[in-house]
Amino acid sequence: MNLLPFLALIWLQLQDATQQAAPAAGAGSPGSSSAIVEMVQNSGTTALVVLGILLLASLHSWSIILGKWSGLRRARVQSERFLRAFRKAERLQEIAAVSEQFKPSPLVQVFDDTYDEYKRQMESGGQIRSLKALERASQNGCSEALTRLERRMTWLATIGSVATFIGLFGTIMGIIDAFHGLGLSGGATLRAVAPGISEALITTAAGIAVAVPAVIGYNQFTGRLRELAARLDDFARELLSTMEEVQANPVNDEAYARQREAPRGLHR
Repeated sequence: MNLLPFLALIWLQLQDATQQAAPAAGAGSPGSSSAIVEMVQNSGTTALVVLGILLLASLHSWSIILGKWSGLRRARVQSERFLRAFRKAERLQEIAAVSEQFKPSPLVQVFDDTYDEYKRQMESGGQIRSLKALERASQNGCSEALTRLERRMTWLATIGSVATFIGLFGTIMGIIDAFHGLGLSGGATLRAVAPGISEALITTAAGIAVAVPAVIGYNQFTGRLRELAARLDDFARELLSTMEEVQANPVNDEAYARQREAPRGLHR
């Protein structure tokens, strides 16, 4: 209860300060829509070059963020659908026939690589000859799928870590120019140096504005990629277990089905 008068006094002081500052701001630049735009327009060559680099970096990072967000969302949705179809299917051949429909899913890459190796072994000997070869094929599929999903992620990390330093470089160069001009003019007043310093600080603010979304996007996508990597490993083990069950009970296997149908054709 004792804090209420204190907070009310602060609020009244802030309100008075705002009312006093508003006319002065309006009189200072009546034709300007934004003080920041005016400072950018009055910036030197170095600051404009730095702002241009940061603008390109921001556009590139946002294109990566939007593309990764859409791609990872598609991969998650298609992975759930592919996993349901895989568990409902009675034969591996059925999944191989419809796997193209779930192509955005990284699980399809694991299935295709492992199933190709499985078919080679079944066609040559009618049974699984090397389980380690199937494990290597599934691991290669997981690696290729993750490599495809991680593409351009290093750009986000680079922009997130370098953008602030690029902005700081522009600020330092701007402050150097401001003090150099102050020394030449001979007027050592805050009013003389403040505009140059405020223009220089814009590059630091721009660098932070570019770096923060890149860092957030990189961390979020890294977490989602770790979850997908765990799903890939789980699916690879489930697929190998299914192939071992087919080997132990070949009723659902395509090669065994052809062997069962061949005698019937001969009797006809």
